[in-house]
Amino acid sequence: MRYPGAYALRDDGRISVLNECYDSLFDGGIRSVRGRAWSIDKSSNATLKVSFFWPFSGDYWIIDLGKDYDYAVIGHPKRTYLWVLSRTKILEGKVYEDILARLKEKQYDTTKLIPTPQK
Repeated sequence: MRYPGAYALRDDGRISVLNECYDSLFDGGIRSVRGRAWSIDKSSNATLKVSFFWPFSGDYWIIDLGKDYDYAVIGHPKRTYLWVLSRTKILEGKVYEDILARLKEKQYDTTKLIPTPQK
């Protein structure tokens, strides 16, 4: 089974990151990129820097999180990007609607979110 991403704690305290997606929806092969992340605020571990191509890195802030870690919402402090990540292929409608409402309160433009097609 392929996962859209995998995150693992490394021996040096940083996080290994693996992001994967299909080329051409489901007709193409799997594309993947590996990177590493590190916590900026050790008290919460909710603000990270992620680098896929050294020396470049980007802000990766966990701005919403499911109580059982069933989803995470990742944003940028300047609101230039936004992801909703889920452990399941589809989030329940009410859960997703509640996430969108909280994002709007935080002044994120949710109209730019593009749901990922699922098999």
